[in-house]
Amino acid sequence: MSQVRAVAAAHIHAPADKVGAALADYTTVRPQILPSQYSDYAVRSGGIGAGTVVHWKLAATEKRVRDCEITVTAPEDGVLVETDANSSMVTTYTVVASEDGHASVVIETSWNGAGGIGGFFERTFAPKALVKIYDDFLGRLAEQCQPED
Repeated sequence: MSQVRAVAAAHIHAPADKVGAALADYTTVRPQILPSQYSDYAVRSGGIGAGTVVHWKLAATEKRVRDCEITVTAPEDGVLVETDANSSMVTTYTVVASEDGHASVVIETSWNGAGGIGGFFERTFAPKALVKIYDDFLGRLAEQCQPED
């Protein structure tokens, strides 16, 4: 088995604290900004930041759907970690203020990949598919965090 990793990043024209709060809001904001690859979304407990437990199905491809039972932790300011109870998948969201006063957001997901030829294809194609989903997610997050006119 080898570690598979996908990383996506964006600069969002909103204050880091606003972006971090939006990311941590699993009750109201998350359901609004999740791309179509997410389904069966349900908050099991909590709803804001650390201590939240949430469920969803993620269709990374037409054939590969992950049933995710996520527990959220916040090990430090500006960092949310989602750990899937059903797999080795861990996703970390890091939000930092950039010099222009806006937010830089990095999403990093890793999991233990398969071995053999299947693992080769997983390591080659799964991160690209996930980054595409995350790019959509980050665009929706940016729209959500835009100042109202």
